[in-house]
Amino acid sequence: MPDGAPGRTDGTSTIWLDKSLDQVERRCALTHELVHLERRHIGCQPLAVESEVCAETARRLVALDQLVRGLRWSRSFAELADELWVTEDVLKDRFNNLAPEDWAIILAVELQQL
Repeated sequence: MPDGAPGRTDGTSTIWLDKSLDQVERRCALTHELVHLERRHIGCQPLAVESEVCAETARRLVALDQLVRGLRWSRSFAELADELWVTEDVLKDRFNNLAPEDWAIILAVELQQL
C-alpha cells in the first residue's frame, strides 16, 4: 500500500491488503477491513469510528475464553498475541475494550489459580 496501511476497502465490494503482510497480519487486517465493509465506510474515518472498528475487530478475533486460557500460562504480551494468532495491536485493542464484566471473569479465574 502506498501509504503504509495494511489494508483498505472501497466500502462496497473490494478489500486490498498489503502483499508484504505475514499470515497473522493478513488475518487481522482482513477482519478490520471486513468490519469497515460491513458498515459501508468509504474513505478515511474519524478517529472515533476507527477506534470502534478496532474494538470490534479485536472482539471478533479474540474470544474472552481464549484470552482467559492464554493468560493462565503466557509470560509476555508478545507470547499471548502469538498464541491467539493476532498482532500485538489487536491484542491491545482487546484489552482496552474489555467490559467490566469481562474483567470480573478474568479476575475470578486468576483468583482461582492462587
